[in-house]
Amino acid sequence: MKDALSLAASITSGRTTAPEVMAAALQAAVDRGGLGATVLVDPERAMADARRTHHGPFAGVPFLGKDLGSGSGAFPPAAGVAALRSKARSGGPDSELFSRFFESGLVQFGLTTVPPFGLALTSDPARNPHDPALSPGGSSGGAAAAVAAGIVAIAHATDAAGSIRVPAACCGLFGLKPSRDAIPGGPHFGNHLMGLAGELVLARSLRDIRQAFLSTNSGGPAAGLASPVRIALTIPERCRGPQAHAASAAALVLQRLGCSVETRPAPDELGTRAMHVAGIILAASLAEWLDGLALPDPDIPPFAAAVAAHGRSMTAATLFAASREMAVITSELWHAFEAFDVILSPVLADGPPPVGVFDFNATSIDAHLAQMQAIAPNAALANVAGAAALAIPHGMDDRRVPVGIQLMSRCGTDLALLELAAQLVEALPDPSFPFPIAGHP
Repeated sequence: MKDALSLAASITSGRTTAPEVMAAALQAAVDRGGLGATVLVDPERAMADARRTHHGPFAGVPFLGKDLGSGSGAFPPAAGVAALRSKARSGGPDSELFSRFFESGLVQFGLTTVPPFGLALTSDPARNPHDPALSPGGSSGGAAAAVAAGIVAIAHATDAAGSIRVPAACCGLFGLKPSRDAIPGGPHFGNHLMGLAGELVLARSLRDIRQAFLSTNSGGPAAGLASPVRIALTIPERCRGPQAHAASAAALVLQRLGCSVETRPAPDELGTRAMHVAGIILAASLAEWLDGLALPDPDIPPFAAAVAAHGRSMTAATLFAASREMAVITSELWHAFEAFDVILSPVLADGPPPVGVFDFNATSIDAHLAQMQAIAPNAALANVAGAAALAIPHGMDDRRVPVGIQLMSRCGTDLALLELAAQLVEALPDPSFPFPIAGHP
């Protein structure tokens, strides 16, 4: 199938040029602007950068950063908040991650839409290219919409409670939440929310994900999986038919490939604890962030203000207890992997949520987190435990929108997990998209 690597090959071989492809991407961003995928685009800078000589596996391929997390000096992220956008100034240094993106040949021309401070599993006003009444997910929803709409073939994404994997599942894409510390997080993004957050990309192909990981990873020790690979199929009861069916069908394929498959109870109790920990860390982080920026409550949505207020009100003992619980959950999941190597599950309970399902004028944090857990059961578990978690598209549901499954393995097994996934993907039909990749011959 056509992807970022095949687009780079077309540029390198002379079938097209980087400026021609960039011009097509810029036009696609305009033509498909109703999807709300981008929040900032700089055509003049984009064309100037595209005319330079690019090297690496993604040489000359247009790229979009997420408006949250690590960023480049040319396009500083503003977390989806207008008051922060007005403070953002270009010209600073690139983060280490973006330096590695650029060394791989990617050419950034803008930023993608996120919910305020990334605090939702939708990214309003971004819409799903497969069905504009539905969300592309969040918080990397703008990135997912841009890739599924063919504006770009690959886009930056971050994940602190499912924010890579949920948009991937919503839009029929591949997305890896890397193991803790596998991808550099400095200097702009500090400690990545005490280790919750991981960053990489969303893409149309698994090989693009693998290459992005190879181009950016920190070079830590890589662990393997057992032979044969032991799969635990876990399906939460709240997962609707098409989601459960896709995971079960994938388990049968893996079994035919020689894996050992056993059905296990879903780790719902561990997932609920993980979401609670994530909520505490997100609140403390937002409070510290906003206080450092001196950003007053009237400049942010009421829900974000409520989260920050909760962060300010909690004691050091509460945050310390959350950090201890984080270590306990990490240990419990690590020991669970003594009995199996990979947990296979649906990503979503009932497919992509509608646009507007999260209300940022509401102020109940518990209700908001419960809604996130209901949409993507146990998504925060991989974040809290630092595990590698990969979303893979697996057909369409009865509404003709994508279904995604997740493979999760212990920290440090990213490459082994990608190798296993490559065998699975070979046996699955290629995902389909409503738009081709802009500029791809």
